[in-house]
Amino acid sequence: DVCSSDLWLAATALLHSAIVTEKRGALAGWTLFLAILAFSFSMLGAFLVRSGVLTSVHAFAVDPQRGVLLLGILGLAAGAAFALFAWRAPALAPGGVFAPISREASLVLNNLFLVTAAAVILGGTLGPLIIEAVTGRPNSVGAPFFDLVFGLVMALALILLPAGPLLAWKRADLKGVVQRLTWALGAGILTALVVLGLTEPNRAFATFGMALGAWVIVGALVELAERGRIGRASKAESVRRLGGLPRSAWGMALAHIGLGVFVLGACFETAWKQEASDVLAQGDQMRVGGYVLTLQGVGDAPGPNYQAERAEFEVRAARGGRIICTPTPERRFYPVNRQATSEVGLCFRNLGDLYVVLGDARATPKGEAGWVVRAYWNPLVRLIFLGPLLMALGGALSLSDRRLRLAAGRKVVAPAAAVKA
Repeated sequence: DVCSSDLWLAATALLHSAIVTEKRGALAGWTLFLAILAFSFSMLGAFLVRSGVLTSVHAFAVDPQRGVLLLGILGLAAGAAFALFAWRAPALAPGGVFAPISREASLVLNNLFLVTAAAVILGGTLGPLIIEAVTGRPNSVGAPFFDLVFGLVMALALILLPAGPLLAWKRADLKGVVQRLTWALGAGILTALVVLGLTEPNRAFATFGMALGAWVIVGALVELAERGRIGRASKAESVRRLGGLPRSAWGMALAHIGLGVFVLGACFETAWKQEASDVLAQGDQMRVGGYVLTLQGVGDAPGPNYQAERAEFEVRAARGGRIICTPTPERRFYPVNRQATSEVGLCFRNLGDLYVVLGDARATPKGEAGWVVRAYWNPLVRLIFLGPLLMALGGALSLSDRRLRLAAGRKVVAPAAAVKA
């Protein structure tokens, strides 16, 4: 997770830096540095999950010998790349000059935020390991550090994001850009008010995050409306302009919308998810969120290479009593490797998910035979998956742009004399 997040952040910064290099010939050195950094993060991820340095569900191997080999490859490849960069970077052309208020400047600032966020994740994860290796005393960094520092840095990046595409190259009119983003600002404020009015308990940071998500989404739509001159030209002219936009423009807008959708889902699910745990006998009930779970029974469900207990639940809406779903979680035991696992019962409900987990057998307070049951209600969690999907579609759409395909440039007509020769 650490290196995949850092890789995503570095690669995102690389894409935005490459835009400046392509359009204005500036930031060539910074673009090369980000390319080396992103590649180094990919190798670092292979080292972490193979060496056993970190204890995580994603670290699928504990092999110190292989870890040393991967660390050597990482040091050789990354060290050689950064050394070559340090040697040759001064020879790169400085590129075009731009004003502090311009699209180039906004992309530079965006890159600084992304790289800072990557440094926070990397330092907060590997820093305690380095300190422990040097001093011999265990250290750790908890979730509050990442939530505060990383959240603050990314909030600043999200505030800047909708303004970037509206700024002109070289020099821009900041006042005009702020005026064009009035609709996005209104959408963010309205979203915050709706969340405060409809959710309980009220959470300030999550509400601000929801407002940022709406700000990013509507900001991307405003950028498309500006390109199509919607409201300032005839309908036919606006349709013609939007239809003539390059695919990369649509891909950028779709990627930004996907980021806003992800922010909405992550903030809402994190702040307002609910969980409940109880010991239930057959026929007992428990409530989580707006749902009531009734244990119908537990029986054997043998598999091809495991033994299992399967529970049957009936989930009803707390209001109205309508049956929503009938999840069937399991507890499995594999005799060969003596391993026990849990299979979650899952209910899809609009954009949220209800997870039901069957635990160990245990007597209820009344002395009846029962089982430990845990239920989790994750509202709007599907937006967390929908957002990256939209970002991936935006990237694919941008790559399909004819200008970016190999050998898709303008055809060169050879002079007649050359053809004759």
